[in-house]
Amino acid sequence: MILAAIILIVCLLGAVLALVFASVRVLREYERGVVFRLGRVTEHRGPGLVMLMPAVDRMVRVSLRTVTLKIPVQEIITRDNVPARVTAVAYYRIVDPTRSVIEIESVVAATSQIAQTTLRSVLGKADLDALLAERERLNEHLQQIIDDQTEPWGVKVTTVEIKDVEIPERMQHAMARQAEAERERRAKVIGAEAEFQAAARLSDAADVISRNPVTLQLRYLQTLVEVSGQQGSSTIVFPLPVDMIKPLLNEHPLSQAMTEAKDY
Repeated sequence: MILAAIILIVCLLGAVLALVFASVRVLREYERGVVFRLGRVTEHRGPGLVMLMPAVDRMVRVSLRTVTLKIPVQEIITRDNVPARVTAVAYYRIVDPTRSVIEIESVVAATSQIAQTTLRSVLGKADLDALLAERERLNEHLQQIIDDQTEPWGVKVTTVEIKDVEIPERMQHAMARQAEAERERRAKVIGAEAEFQAAARLSDAADVISRNPVTLQLRYLQTLVEVSGQQGSSTIVFPLPVDMIKPLLNEHPLSQAMTEAKDY
């Protein structure tokens, strides 16, 4: 009898301990628990120690950490009929644990499907140039659309980033030729602009020189010095009418001395 009583007490203690362990849950700082009592949802609990009623309460754990969702490769056709393969990534987190459990069966699967369909829809309305050069604007547009669609589920989409855009090789060659032609066009425009400015400066210089003949003579002498320096010789044969350099010869001191000596 005593042995049977001991066994009974041990069994009762084991059952009580089992019930205690079954009714105790520990939630981490980033976790919340959505508790259903007889099928009806109560306020979410956590973090820390959570007590449940055995056989009455059922708890679903929900993580509040940001989730990185890799969007699979999407085959799209841009508005200018260029095929492309686009990969992207989305970052989201649950802000309402209760709605994320009772409003949607699987948050991850639903968010992934919404992201894929939105990516194809939005990028299909953009040109290839916008897809390559305006990613920041497209990322913001994608984030707003996906966030609006997942908001009823208690999900907040914080960021959507287009990772890579693959286009056919023939399009890459065409874009390279276009970029080269654009660079050549800019070089020609810059060269023409430089010639225009130089011509304008020369015109201004000509106006200044035409008002003062001495300036023309000084420029002539400077040109002779420059030419002699480039050729490496001090002897220059420069065909020019004597009338143009006669004023210089008359004004030169050596010329005046020779003239006076001749008169003498």
